[in-house]
Amino acid sequence: MKFTVLSTSLDPVSRSRWMAELAAAQLRAAGHPVTLLDLRATPLPPFDNSTCYAHPHAALYYAAIREADGVFLAAPVYNWGLGAGAKNLVELTGSTDPERGLHGAWFDRVVTLLVSGGLDHGYLSHGAFAFGLMTDFRCVVNPHFVYATGAAWAADGVPGEWLAGRLAQTVERGMDLSERLRDRAYRSVWEV
Repeated sequence: MKFTVLSTSLDPVSRSRWMAELAAAQLRAAGHPVTLLDLRATPLPPFDNSTCYAHPHAALYYAAIREADGVFLAAPVYNWGLGAGAKNLVELTGSTDPERGLHGAWFDRVVTLLVSGGLDHGYLSHGAFAFGLMTDFRCVVNPHFVYATGAAWAADGVPGEWLAGRLAQTVERGMDLSERLRDRAYRSVWEV
């Protein structure tokens, strides 16, 4: 199977980026090819539904999502929702425009969320984002996700015991869902 891991934080010391790297390592260790893209290293322009598609990285992200059997999306929480980088990424790669040959890259993807937050009670801050993926793009959102605060880390890039176990289980469940659903015969489209 092919997996895409997306790190959407622009923070130079990003805990969600650490989760993305750990998830990619676990997927590779299981023998799967992995595309790891980081918005810090491979930036995207703001979504304007016009010139943004000509940006050289737009096609890279679109193909990485569209061709993946499963997508792992790592994101921070700000103001009780996922950071703007994640939303901008979905807006740009989720567009459908027959004149440009685009059909939303997110349709029917299995998506696993790796979320970094500052407060324990922000545990479900990604809910509206996940609901949008399900309703707009018919994504299958893995019900096993990671939500980790700074307290879950033993050191920079080193997960504590709980986080290491939670992340390993979440990635394993993401692989399992992707395997079970990858041969689906249908292809979803925009519905009113």
